Amino acid sequence: MRPSRPIRRRGRASARSPSQPPPECTRLGPVNIPATRYARSGGVNIAYQVSGEGPLDLVLVPGFVSHLDLDWEEPRSAHSLRRLSSFSRLIRFDKRGTGLSDRTVGLPDLETRMDDVRAVMDAVGSDRAALYGYSEGGPMCCLFAATYPERVSALVLYASYGKRRDPDADYPWAASWEERQAYAAEVERSWGEEADRIRMGANMDGALADWWLRRARAAASPGAARDLILMNSQIDVRHVLPTIGVPTIVLHRTGDRDSSVEEGRYLADRIPGARFVELQGDDHLPWIEPDQIVDEIEDFLTGVRRGPDPDRVLATVLFTDLVRSTERAVEVGDRRWAGLVEAHHGAVRRELGRFGGRELDVAGDGFFAAFDGPARAVRCAVGVRAGLARIGLEVRVGVHTGECEQVEGKLAGVAVVIGARISARAAPGEILVSGTVHDLVAGSGLSFVDRGEYELKGVPGSCRIYAVVDA
Repeated sequence: MRPSRPIRRRGRASARSPSQPPPECTRLGPVNIPATRYARSGGVNIAYQVSGEGPLDLVLVPGFVSHLDLDWEEPRSAHSLRRLSSFSRLIRFDKRGTGLSDRTVGLPDLETRMDDVRAVMDAVGSDRAALYGYSEGGPMCCLFAATYPERVSALVLYASYGKRRDPDADYPWAASWEERQAYAAEVERSWGEEADRIRMGANMDGALADWWLRRARAAASPGAARDLILMNSQIDVRHVLPTIGVPTIVLHRTGDRDSSVEEGRYLADRIPGARFVELQGDDHLPWIEPDQIVDEIEDFLTGVRRGPDPDRVLATVLFTDLVRSTERAVEVGDRRWAGLVEAHHGAVRRELGRFGGRELDVAGDGFFAAFDGPARAVRCAVGVRAGLARIGLEVRVGVHTGECEQVEGKLAGVAVVIGARISARAAPGEILVSGTVHDLVAGSGLSFVDRGEYELKGVPGSCRIYAVVDA
């Protein structure tokens, strides 16, 4: 019988041992991107990252595929990770065969995957942790919690299931084996193009879709994706559920198209004392409306529901400035210059619309805009430069990604200052980006030249700057 009130975490996951050093980080403005390290598990290298200094350890077991570095690139994904890290020591890893972990390792069973989790926990000095598994990560978390209860303080499941194939009276939501095979073949055919977009995120916007597909390509090959789907189709942990003895919460969205909400109810009904929370929405991915999920996780694990800080947001800012505008106005005369300025504004706004930029301010002959992804901002800058060159105008551009303050719909703070200062350093026709942007767009196909480190007025420390090179 389902309890009528939330079950709180009993006890406290052990903190990092005193001998375990804090993870090295690459400083990205106010955001720390954890260093990737490796744990050895049966001769295989398992990539992991640790972020946050909270009082409990939280191991995030990903779904189908993952990529530790790219998960920080998409603002909504990064926001989710930062929030989880705000109340825990968040331990993440790429499963063997995917992401940054060793690839040529065959198809591991759940027992082998459990060994990988233990290896990562041992590597970071975590004796006991809460487990958070979403989608395909859920069944492995269930088996781990039942097998190693002494190492699990609590269990969080989101958008998960008990089995994947062969429907029966007990579990009518599973697909047939033929359906799973057809699905695997379709994913292989469309991998990195459309690959599961509607099924995983019905409300996925273009920016999130671009990142999701690029992340998929980086995390696994088409053939590996097919094989993983077929392997995961063999999973059936129904018999394990009644043996789980740790506090558990099961989260599921009402209209999830990949796993039915009834599958979430099934898990909660069969795990003793589990609490079930039905969330509104029809997206499977946890990065769409992430606060909806993280609010419940934080409340369950800590007893506190703080919610997100509504006044701060991770954004990519772009500044443009026309070169020699005053001199050009004198050269061509007021009437012609007014026409050129109008053409300039139109060209910039076309590129902003093309790449999903948000115009925040126009100061004479310069634009201030924001994007939810750095690669789109850089490509917008390239488009602006090319478009203005066609009408005989030169522009300098600066791009930076950082945490910004939101004030009445506008962005402010150190990140905005950095973006403006970088723009001011650009030569005519040059696009300069911060080291943050350079690191976040790795794998995007964009090319850069290192311009060195500079001190920026009003900004503490130094900032490495890169120039965009046309492909």
